[in-house]
Amino acid sequence: MFSSRLNTSAEVNRITRRLGELRAAGTPILDLTESNPTRAGIDYPAAEIARLLADTRSLTYEPEPAGLPAAREAVARYYAERGEPVDPARILLTSSTSEAYAWLFKLLADPGDEVLAPRPSYPLFDYLAALESVRVVQYPLVYDGAWAIDLDALRHAVTPRTRAIVVVNPNNPTGSFLKRDECEALVRLCRDRDLAIVSDEVFSDYALTDDLRRIPSLAAAQDAPVFALSGLSKIAGLPQIKLGWMVVNQPEAMARLEFIADTYLSVSTPVQWAAAGLFNLRASIQCQIHARLRRNLQALRAQFGPESPMRVLRVEGGWYAIVQVPRIRSEEEWALCLLERNRVLVQPGFFYDFENEAFLVVSLLTPEVVFADGIAGWDRLMATHPAA
Repeated sequence: MFSSRLNTSAEVNRITRRLGELRAAGTPILDLTESNPTRAGIDYPAAEIARLLADTRSLTYEPEPAGLPAAREAVARYYAERGEPVDPARILLTSSTSEAYAWLFKLLADPGDEVLAPRPSYPLFDYLAALESVRVVQYPLVYDGAWAIDLDALRHAVTPRTRAIVVVNPNNPTGSFLKRDECEALVRLCRDRDLAIVSDEVFSDYALTDDLRRIPSLAAAQDAPVFALSGLSKIAGLPQIKLGWMVVNQPEAMARLEFIADTYLSVSTPVQWAAAGLFNLRASIQCQIHARLRRNLQALRAQFGPESPMRVLRVEGGWYAIVQVPRIRSEEEWALCLLERNRVLVQPGFFYDFENEAFLVVSLLTPEVVFADGIAGWDRLMATHPAA
């Protein structure tokens, strides 16, 4: 009786199952996967946030498919402060970037069509696309001291059913930003093959290195159909206050998206009236997150220095880091071993569709004391337990 769009009967993996058993037994776990800023010890201006959400203008319902003008203007000011002027008329509000993806798949693709998405990357794309009866085809990111798009593989992945290319800038979990030469090649490909670019930029405010080759945003792009996505979840560390958006560079696409948005009218009025004030609060929140990310990354690199059999891959931005570990055991075995012997939770690379073994992913947003305790002893674990 149920739709076949999504398989919800997948077996629970061994890591999740064992974690549940340990937590049920009351075993303390050093969780190095924490990516929820509201549970990571960030100090929020709670009274000010509550005041903004209590705006009495929210008592009147005035549905605007693309979003209230005041909220769209607040998003436009955010881009202007970044040196990327955007007309508010090109901004369409959503309740989240996940919803933005769903609307874009509705806009761009018919059932059975394809979108290209990077590998490795966050696994949400497969589920969102499946719910729209769209197929995800992966194109590889390759690592040679730094991450880059395999442009030849990307070109060969395009078929007559391809409708869009998703880029995550910076990528989750590799932390790699799109570079100018990659962007130029991507735009040429999409212009020549009549494809759209969907640029997920939720982590773009969290650069950890400087690089003049970097493209921080495609919001101002004009030479191909581009949809630049972001939201308060990451840029203000407020995932519970649901406000995302897309910047659209084609009038016809914008008109069609407004029709889709009018069907749902999902963005709440209180968050729209609060938007300008919430943007003003982001600096103090981002400052704390930036400091956490940098200190944890420094600790990680110090822990796994030149003499260590572990290697921290280069990360340019975002909230995650990748540790390459010896292939004396599989990623799953490494993660289970750390969970069993060190009571440390990490994510194996295959959670993010890494093509090869063996990589472990950790969140740099983890509280620093937990992070320091969690990364200690990995070398010793390998020496005393060389095989699973």
